[in-house]
Amino acid sequence: MSRRIVIAGGSGFIGRYLAETFRANGDVVDIVGRQGQDAAWGETAAITTLLDGADLLINLAGKSVNCRYTSANRAEILRSRVETTRELATAVQACAVPPPVWLNSSTATIYRHADDRAMTEASGNIGAGFSVSIATAWEAEFFRADLPGTRRVALRMAIVLDDGSALRPLMRLVKAGLGGPHLDGRWFASAARRTAGTFHEVGTRHGRQRFSWIHIEDVRGAIRFLTEHPEIDGVVNLSAPEVSDNRTVMRTLRRLLRVPVGLPAPRWLLEFGTAMIRTETELVLKSRWVIPERLLESGYRFSYSHLEPALRAIIHGSARSARLAPDHV
Repeated sequence: MSRRIVIAGGSGFIGRYLAETFRANGDVVDIVGRQGQDAAWGETAAITTLLDGADLLINLAGKSVNCRYTSANRAEILRSRVETTRELATAVQACAVPPPVWLNSSTATIYRHADDRAMTEASGNIGAGFSVSIATAWEAEFFRADLPGTRRVALRMAIVLDDGSALRPLMRLVKAGLGGPHLDGRWFASAARRTAGTFHEVGTRHGRQRFSWIHIEDVRGAIRFLTEHPEIDGVVNLSAPEVSDNRTVMRTLRRLLRVPVGLPAPRWLLEFGTAMIRTETELVLKSRWVIPERLLESGYRFSYSHLEPALRAIIHGSARSARLAPDHV
C-alpha cells in the first residue's frame, strides 16, 4: 500500500537516498527544506498542510558538522537543528490528522569518548563538549512538545556509509597513499576552544579509536522496521552490531582499493590538515563505540552487520542495485 511520507531536510545524501527508494517503492514523498521544495522553512502553514494525513515524518535537517567550529558555524549547527525541529512540532500540533510516526535524526556522538565499553541506549554515558551539547539540545527540543497522536523516535545515527558519504574523503586519502591510521596525541588548545568545548582531548592511542558505522541500506531498513513496531519510541541507536576501529577501517580500505601502502597521520599533521580543509579532528579521533541494543532485542536483522562486506558493496557498486529494490512490506 502506498504511503505518504514527508522528509524534512531532504537535500543531503541520506534524504536523497530515502526519497529515491521510497518513491521507487510506490510511496508519495514530499520534501521540506529551502526554497524550491514542496514547503520551505518558515512556511509553517504549508508544512502543516503537507503533514496533515501523512503516514510518516522523517526529519534530517541540520547544517553539516563537517566544518570548522567557529562561533558562526556553532550557532548555525544549533539553530538549524533546534529551530527546524520546533517548527515541525508546531506544524504537527496544528494537524487535524497528525502523522502517527515522527523519526528525528540525532547522533551517536551524544555518547562520551568510549574505548572501554560499548554505549547502549540503556547504559550509555552522555559525553561533554560542543558536539554533545548540540545533540542533547536537539533531542530535548524533539521530545518537548505534547504530541499525543504522534509516536516519536530519535535516531542516534553512527557514521553512515554510502557512496558520497564520509567514506569518500577516506578513499581519497587511501588512493593518495595517506591511508594509514589517524593517530591521537598531545596538542595545544586555546582557552577559547576549551571554553567552547571544541577541543579534542587526547583519547585513544595507536589508531584504536572505535569506529561505529551503519550502511545506508540499514538506515532505510531500520526506518521501515521502526514504523512497523509501534511499541518502540524514545531513543534508538542506528549503528551496525560490529564496531571496528580507525586502524582497521583504513587497512580494509587499502585492501579493497588495492593500495599496498598507507602513511599514518599523527595528531600534529591532522591538526594542520583539518584546519586547511576547514573541518575538525574530532571527526576522526573521537572513539565511538555504539551498539544498537534496542534494534537487536526487537528483532531487526541487519543487511550489513560486518564492515568489510559493507565497504566492498559500496566500493564495487554491488549495493547500488539494491537501492531501488522494493521493500516488500
